[in-house]
Amino acid sequence: MTISEFQFDIKQGIPKELPQKKAIDPAINHAPKRKDILSKEEKELALRNALRYFPKQQHAELIPEFLDELTRYGRIYMYRFRPDYEMKARPINEYPGNSEQAKAIMLMIQNNLDYAVAQHPHELITYGGNGAVFQNWIQYRLCMKYLSEMTDEQTLVMYSGHPMGLFPSHQDAPRVVVTNGMVIPNYSKPDDWEKMNALGVSQYGQMTAGSYMYIGPQGIVHGTTITVLNAGRMIAKNGEDLSGKLFLTAGLGGMSGAQPKAASIAGCISVTAEVNEKAVRTRHSQGWVDEVISDINQLCVRVKEAKAKKEVVSIAYSGNVVEVWEKFLEESIYVDLGSDQTSLHNPWAGGYYPMNMTLEAANDLMAADPEAFKIAIQDTLKRHAAAVNAHVAKGTYFFDYGNAFLLEASRAGADIMAQNGIDFKYPSYVQDIMGPMCFDYGFGPFRWVCASGKPEDLQKTDDIACAVLEEIMTTSPDEIKQQLADNIKWIKGAQANKLVVGSQARILYADAEGRMKIAAAFNKAIATGEIGPIILGRDHHDVSGTDSPYRETSNIYDGSRFTADMAIHNVIGDSFRGATWVSIHNGGGVGWGEVINGGFGMLLDGSDDAHRRLTMMLHWDVNNGIARRNWARNEGAVFAIKRAMEQEPRLKVTIPEMVDDVLLKNLFD
Repeated sequence: MTISEFQFDIKQGIPKELPQKKAIDPAINHAPKRKDILSKEEKELALRNALRYFPKQQHAELIPEFLDELTRYGRIYMYRFRPDYEMKARPINEYPGNSEQAKAIMLMIQNNLDYAVAQHPHELITYGGNGAVFQNWIQYRLCMKYLSEMTDEQTLVMYSGHPMGLFPSHQDAPRVVVTNGMVIPNYSKPDDWEKMNALGVSQYGQMTAGSYMYIGPQGIVHGTTITVLNAGRMIAKNGEDLSGKLFLTAGLGGMSGAQPKAASIAGCISVTAEVNEKAVRTRHSQGWVDEVISDINQLCVRVKEAKAKKEVVSIAYSGNVVEVWEKFLEESIYVDLGSDQTSLHNPWAGGYYPMNMTLEAANDLMAADPEAFKIAIQDTLKRHAAAVNAHVAKGTYFFDYGNAFLLEASRAGADIMAQNGIDFKYPSYVQDIMGPMCFDYGFGPFRWVCASGKPEDLQKTDDIACAVLEEIMTTSPDEIKQQLADNIKWIKGAQANKLVVGSQARILYADAEGRMKIAAAFNKAIATGEIGPIILGRDHHDVSGTDSPYRETSNIYDGSRFTADMAIHNVIGDSFRGATWVSIHNGGGVGWGEVINGGFGMLLDGSDDAHRRLTMMLHWDVNNGIARRNWARNEGAVFAIKRAMEQEPRLKVTIPEMVDDVLLKNLFD
């Protein structure tokens, strides 16, 4: 397809003539069938909702087709309307339109749906089992059409994948405002979400899927690398590294296969179990995992060999992780670090699978008998937790990677609660590692995409970012030197580690100072013609953008863990300080109903205006969260916000007073 044909297809939006039906491609990794949850009347309503995109003369032909999809898959995806062109992030100048900002958003949407990036690309699901960009292909087409038409004095409004329309605004307003899954609290139960999704009126956007800022597995690789490195420091007896130590985890599908790559960068042995053979093959072919083993006895032999030789090797086990935990116990294979990265935020629809059942059989049971499937999942979770407990008793350091393993295991009745009956036995990795070491000091996942699509631009941005961090480190306080050193090491090894999947993108952890200085240096390089435009963003998994009591804000102990003021303020504040687009979601890493996520994207074009925007917005985007963490009495955040106020005289934040423990001791006895 030529560029002009591609642009014509984008601009036409909903085709005037119905395209030919498309057969389901068995080579593609497809979403499992969702459970049959709608009544007869509700199925009729779902059809009415789907048909409102089309002229009446097409309804008779589309009704049986959409009903078949609803019956067969539990959702109406409108497969017929999937575009024929290759789905990938193109250079920004290949997109049609009147706004460079809108073109940047089109680029990021297509990157989210790239076959190399997306988990279930034909169902418009980017990652996490149900993290969707859109609910159906017509929404995609209509959104792209609106973006191709909009000017910098319009804003596109997105309601859970549905492009509501272009509304007059102004140049400083966001070009797109996204909401996903913003369900009224009293109607925010799992079956409510399933029903609303099946009706076509709400969707789970995950985190960076529904806000068009996913850059493939690299983001999760970086976060996991930093986590594993710091977990290794926590268990080190004499300051040793991770050489010869074993990291056992699970999930190569929904969470992108990041763990083996991260573990190898951190310098240890890793075993990552995955029940979906297609996902295993994909990650192995992409080079994200070194070896694949499907025989449990062979796995034990290989791990013992790797330990003896202190190899740095990543192994994918094609099977259930519970089998591995139990077998390693039987074989006395010591697990140094343990976690889980299956998509347990989505336990009843393919995020986690039961023991002693093939993937196909489990998927059939999931749709045919959801209650029996739930029982099987919970039985497996209890076995999973019991095996973990046995390993921990031998010295394993286990942490929840924020995927709701501990939450769902507790709901299953597993032995996973602490003695107080309120907390879990094991910490979230945010509680022990990322929160106090990174988020409280303002360090979080800053990311950028080279809109030119040129690898040489990415190399230049790597060099620029590294130089900025090294300069900052010369005058930085001791409290943040380790964070800076880890990220300098990361960026220096980024090219060699071949982290790019999809767009020419990079991620590193930086604080407000680092983000602003790196972005300003990028903008200057764009202005001089050294590099092309840059799209900035971040993971929602960050200092400020996410309120999540079992993950991002799990190290908040002042009673405000279950409030979401911070995330809401973040997205509102970003929107009037210069973001190109903003998003707010009910849902994220631990599931729909468990978290509120806010995100942004920003185009740098080398202009003075872009510099003004980045300075205002990036400062707020980080310091909002530091201020909240400071108010929660987090020691690192108190230090960080005081430092931020010294750097910016206009910033004035309320500092908490600390109460002497002696005054409260025995007060209520």
